[in-house]
Amino acid sequence: MRIAIVTDAWAPQVNGVVRTLSAMRDRLSAMGHDILIVSPDGFASVPCPTYPEIRLAFARTGTVGARLAAFGADAIHLATEGPLCIAARRWCLARRLPFTTAYHTQFPDYVSARTGVPAAWIWRYIRWFHAPAQAILASTPSIRATLRDHGLAHVRHWSRGVDLGAFRRDTAPLSVLQHLPRPIQLYVGRIAVEKNIAAFLESGHPGTKVIVGDGPARAALSARYPQAIFTGPLFGGDLAGAYAAADVLVFPSRTDTFGLVMIEALACGTPVAAYPVTGPIDVLTPETGAMAERLDDAIADALTRDRAACADHGATFTWEASARQFLDALAPVATARAA
Repeated sequence: MRIAIVTDAWAPQVNGVVRTLSAMRDRLSAMGHDILIVSPDGFASVPCPTYPEIRLAFARTGTVGARLAAFGADAIHLATEGPLCIAARRWCLARRLPFTTAYHTQFPDYVSARTGVPAAWIWRYIRWFHAPAQAILASTPSIRATLRDHGLAHVRHWSRGVDLGAFRRDTAPLSVLQHLPRPIQLYVGRIAVEKNIAAFLESGHPGTKVIVGDGPARAALSARYPQAIFTGPLFGGDLAGAYAAADVLVFPSRTDTFGLVMIEALACGTPVAAYPVTGPIDVLTPETGAMAERLDDAIADALTRDRAACADHGATFTWEASARQFLDALAPVATARAA
């Protein structure tokens, strides 16, 4: 099957969307499918206001459409709500070709946090963008419920996975973290305002706070909280070792749709502390994490969890299962052409 994935988020960005799409490309290719990624590479682009790591491509509908036509896609998936996918959406609609979309991030909440624009205004755009899709892929029951509440009922389940070859219960702890004062409380992800990292850094539980990642808020937070350790981004074995060295992963975001880092940490045997919000409420179980409106309480409770139970739960999330769900949700272009 020839599958075209159009996305405004791609390497060198490091975030959950890019990691998910990269995993899909690799798994689908391994299954014998031919994958085209249409990304900002090769297009003129400008930095996204307030988020310069993200490039917004100047993409003409005809240029994007020409790539899709030349590829001869059997299915087209629009992964994000940015300019590239708007161009692909326009091209598909003009030719009455079906496509699927995905709701990866709480885009209205992110925009509201960064700009002060009311989230309700952004939901108008979200409804407009996703309404013509044959299906909207969403990762959790709570996100699917949110979309339905906003008038988008045509949703399909698309979960996330863990590279169980890299993230596993016998991972060796990262040596530079291993001897820090315990408990080691770890955050992994983008360092940005919408991730609510300050709530974690202001929590009062004793031990060491470690921040893994990068982003526009890193300089300000590292200056404001000098007692915390900011490692910068980690990848592969070093990232797995950071999870293994930690006593708890703290997930302070209130705006994520899933949270890949939670299941990676669990697969390494590390319990998770979080707020009782979308993402954690869908991923965590009473045996593998703790959720509370007071983050200190969640951290203290999560530290009592059994690491073996965490690793068992984390191992249930596989990219192979995620790829099969993705394939099942696609809308064949051939059906529309034959009509």
